Amino acid sequence: MSYRLAVDVGGTFTDLLLFNEKKGELVLAKTPSTPADPSIGVLTGIHKIAAKAGIDPNEISLILHGTTVATNAVLEGKGALVGLITNQGFEQILHVARGQTPGPLAGWIIMIKPDPLAPLELTRGISARMSARGEEQAPVDEKEVRAFMTELHLKGIEALTISLINSYANHAHEQQVKKIVQRMYPDLPVTASTDILPEFREYERTLTTVMNSYLRPKMRLYLNGMKQKLEQSKLKAPMHIVRSDGGVMSIEAAAERPANTLLSGPSGGGVASAHLGALAGFSNVLSFDMGGTSTDVALSRGGTPNVVRDTRVGQYPIKVPSLDVHTVGAGGGSIAHVPLTGALRVGPQSAGAEPGPAAYGKGGTEPTVTDANIVLGYLPPALLGGEMTLDENLSSKAVQKIGDAMGLSLHVAAEGIYNIVNENMFGALRLVSVQRGYDPREFALVGLGGAGPLHANALSILIGSWPSIIPPMPGVLSAQGFLHSDIKSEFSRTVIRPVSQIDLKQMRATLETLGEQAREWLASEHIAAKNQKIQFQIDMRYYRQGYEFSIDVEPGWLDSPAGVERMIEKFRKIHFQNYSFNIDHEVEVVNLRAIAVGIVPKIQIRKHKKSGSAAMARTGSRKIYFRGKWIAAATYDRARLGAGCKIDGPAIVTQSDTTTLILPGHTGEVDQYLNILIWPKGKRPAARGKR
Repeated sequence: MSYRLAVDVGGTFTDLLLFNEKKGELVLAKTPSTPADPSIGVLTGIHKIAAKAGIDPNEISLILHGTTVATNAVLEGKGALVGLITNQGFEQILHVARGQTPGPLAGWIIMIKPDPLAPLELTRGISARMSARGEEQAPVDEKEVRAFMTELHLKGIEALTISLINSYANHAHEQQVKKIVQRMYPDLPVTASTDILPEFREYERTLTTVMNSYLRPKMRLYLNGMKQKLEQSKLKAPMHIVRSDGGVMSIEAAAERPANTLLSGPSGGGVASAHLGALAGFSNVLSFDMGGTSTDVALSRGGTPNVVRDTRVGQYPIKVPSLDVHTVGAGGGSIAHVPLTGALRVGPQSAGAEPGPAAYGKGGTEPTVTDANIVLGYLPPALLGGEMTLDENLSSKAVQKIGDAMGLSLHVAAEGIYNIVNENMFGALRLVSVQRGYDPREFALVGLGGAGPLHANALSILIGSWPSIIPPMPGVLSAQGFLHSDIKSEFSRTVIRPVSQIDLKQMRATLETLGEQAREWLASEHIAAKNQKIQFQIDMRYYRQGYEFSIDVEPGWLDSPAGVERMIEKFRKIHFQNYSFNIDHEVEVVNLRAIAVGIVPKIQIRKHKKSGSAAMARTGSRKIYFRGKWIAAATYDRARLGAGCKIDGPAIVTQSDTTTLILPGHTGEVDQYLNILIWPKGKRPAARGKR
């Protein structure tokens, strides 16, 4: 029998989801993460879930792994010592950077510019030069390259980036330098910019490639260690790594291009939320994945997550395809504190997995969001199906620190922590919706992660997105998204031509050449022809505008003026959506792109017939603190809630991987896919059932 396993390593827990491909059944498990070496927690979880499912681990045919190794290396500043070879006169390209600074309005006053990932003392400029048209102006001087590399090697570089100014127009010099370096130092990781991002804008291309070099040694060490542990455990299943854009790649590809894994973990939640939202009848969804350390928010339209090509990791703007995910330091382990201003703050500091919230009894003493939820009565006395007990007394002692600092009672302080962390996540949701030109009231809200369902109802009230959708297994929904992820890679080329000056036949030929490269890559990944899919895009902007938008196209559109006009109309529509205006100006083509997709079998979630009533799942009641009052909330066992059940709030629904809070004045309905849909009482609009 064949099984696929998804593994999502978070800051606090490692989530695992096992899919029985024959029966369509899912088995979940959670195990504490091991930050010092995440692979230890992964191996522990694999054996745990195999035992829970009653199978031999070798019955697993494929492991899909979402990893935060690359992200953490950047955020913690623990990457490699990178050398950079560029052109003479451009050695300070990473220092010059761009003129933009983060908000607020006077953000430039307080901004601390990050140090370049490739130091200036490890940067060398060679005399070779290509023109912007790709014509050689000065050849590569091998003797010069060898002399520079000898210097950099003696300085102890651990990886090298080669980024020449006009290589997007002609990459011959980059590849020539790369071959020279590889002959000199075969074991040194060398990355050429056109291997990663063969597009114009030299700063973004250089930074992205330097980031890739910065991550390669650490990612290679981690992935090699993972392979060794799998071999030592006699596990034969191949492992694929989840990409930032929701696709997957082989371990070998991830070791070569770790920059594509910077948002590996968060992408799974976006993919799964889009799929489950569409099944529930809501094609437009906002999702928020609230874990122990942070919350990742994303938006999906028409059942497809938004993909962007510019993202930010820490203070570094990186140009790689990724789901439009925004991360905020708001999780169950986020620490509440009162700074000198006297205003209560929550996060971004986190208690993490070790020692964790005070309630875990592992030595933590700081008040966290989890501790506040316990004090308010929202969390049960144990998590993970009884595996982890919670100490309410320790939580009360921790939260009381906030009360003492602000002159508040214990429970008022706890509710303040709950409300402020909700406001933090509300702000993040606005960034991916309102700031992108979308009205959040036209979206449903999917709450996932171990802590998401506790806060989903409150967030829907804040942002106006209804219903709140709580999936059957929200605590491992990111892992479920991995099981829907296709194998992906991208191939692009910069052209930069006004539409009126384009040779349409030549442009179509270029698109088809990129498509052939995509097919060759899929074949090298051993994807059967019937499972191969090629998508095409053109990046467009108004002539000489600073930023462009990606437009999905078909090569055949370039055969007629009507097809070109169709492209322009799509561009104008997207431009208006984002900026609320269009201008009477010529449109310009910037980049051509082919996206290789290797389609994998998707999970088929079965429908359930209506069965029983919520009364059969009721386990009792408990007091909860809400808006300054103690009220009685009914408690339910999620495992006994069948399709068609309705629950009036206030109510608490418990399950092994999470706890759901339904607030007063709201009703939870279990749909045919066992999602809980939370609506304001009596306000469910019939017309919004299918969006």
